[in-house]
Amino acid sequence: MTEAVIRNKPGMASVKDMPLLQDGPPPGGFAPVRYARRIPNKGPSAVAIFLTAFGAFSWGMYQVGLGNKARRELKEEKYAARRAILPMLQAEEDERFVKEWKKYLEDEARIMKDVPGWKVGRTK
Repeated sequence: MTEAVIRNKPGMASVKDMPLLQDGPPPGGFAPVRYARRIPNKGPSAVAIFLTAFGAFSWGMYQVGLGNKARRELKEEKYAARRAILPMLQAEEDERFVKEWKKYLEDEARIMKDVPGWKVGRTK
């Protein structure tokens, strides 16, 4: 295509006869040029990270507290069982001690039977 056809001026003799056609901006102007560095926002914000970490820490401390409470209850139950059974254990130990003491006195009487003035069960 020739310039005469583009400008709709057939039969032009000279370039000087051509109407002026100047390039310009589109209607409304050009879009603004972005010249600043724009880093995309990827991932959660610092506040979201902090709140998540705080929530996880709080939940963990709550679980530790529940564990401590359960452990204390088991320990108290164990001590209560020991306190409940202690009189029976003490009675058995006393019974064993009396049997051993009687055996000790019988052995002492058998061994010291020939010693004059010896009284069984006395230390002096």
